[in-house]
Amino acid sequence: MTDETANDGVSGGVDDQQDETASISSTGTSTSTSKHEKKVSGSHGASSSKTDKRIFQRELRCMMYGFGDDQNPYTESVELLEDLVVQYMIDMTSKALEIGKHNRVQVEDLIYLVRHEPRKFARVHDLLSMNEELKRARKAFDEAKY
Repeated sequence: MTDETANDGVSGGVDDQQDETASISSTGTSTSTSKHEKKVSGSHGASSSKTDKRIFQRELRCMMYGFGDDQNPYTESVELLEDLVVQYMIDMTSKALEIGKHNRVQVEDLIYLVRHEPRKFARVHDLLSMNEELKRARKAFDEAKY
């Protein structure tokens, strides 16, 4: 018998923490949860990451391929990246709600949050400019149509 099995996987390492979560859920006596499970359950109710709906997988696979990954990246890699993206979106939305006045997420709140990150700020500015340009083009097209 190894030390790991003698301690039932509760020695503090990353792999041991994953084993602890699995053994806790199989016995039904939950004493602790991971940070991710606390955040997910705090914002979406009592749901696990296995039951979460994966909504960005197709886009993330294309982005990963565009940035040099294999055309068909590992599913685990895509799922990990999606978990990171969703958690970032939750964090930014929560912060935007805290600083917002109307208990709503507004564009200005998100701009305020990324103001000290030049690359993100520039990207937001580019996307907003492109959005305005597309609106003008649609309006001009609709006016020309009638």
